Amino acid sequence: MQKSTQDYLKTIYSLSKNGEMVSNTDISQKLDVAPSSVTEMLKKLAEAGYIKYSPYHGSSLTEIGLKEAQKITRKHRLLESFLSKVLGIGNDKVHHEACQMEHSLSDEAEESLCRLLKHPDTCPDDNKTIPACDLPFSNCEECIQLHQKGLEQVGKRDKNLISIRDLKSGTFGKISFIRGEHKVLQRLLDMGLTPGTKIQVVKIAPMDGPVEVAVRGSKLAIGKDIACNVFVELE
Repeated sequence: MQKSTQDYLKTIYSLSKNGEMVSNTDISQKLDVAPSSVTEMLKKLAEAGYIKYSPYHGSSLTEIGLKEAQKITRKHRLLESFLSKVLGIGNDKVHHEACQMEHSLSDEAEESLCRLLKHPDTCPDDNKTIPACDLPFSNCEECIQLHQKGLEQVGKRDKNLISIRDLKSGTFGKISFIRGEHKVLQRLLDMGLTPGTKIQVVKIAPMDGPVEVAVRGSKLAIGKDIACNVFVELE
């Protein structure tokens, strides 16, 4: 996939939430590209099936577009974490550096980077959630155990996943992946947040406050540190 295509998909992903339309103006300002060039590119992306585009209304990602956008966004934010935590580069510079590196980072290197960093949940410069990997695991411990045997035959996850933190009120979903080591997994299991469990987002507090979800007839207030590590398939 061309760098420009990845940049546009990543931009739409960062500006949208829950499939909301993103205006051409916002994309133009974010990428610092002329509006006419943005319109031309969006038409090409729509023809390729990556987005739904409506003149005067904006663009939204299709399932295929969302998968590609999450992939490149994950690589970008993992690289930001690596540059900051391992190399000690300032948070004011990590975004630019990651933009230069993300397009050449292989999937294998991405997986290794995640394990090296111990499955980070947010990136350092703007604290946004790092998307889940596309490996078909329900938690990180499965990945660690199977990696020792080789991941070549594991395959990829079919469904796009979104963290609870990035959902909006009223959204229904089914928990499919929990990120983190054993203590994180156990804490969530104790709360009844297990893979396969259906939830509804009831309320999202402002200013990175807790997310209230309905689970098995009960309501739970989940802090952002947990919410960004629980990923669901939308229903």
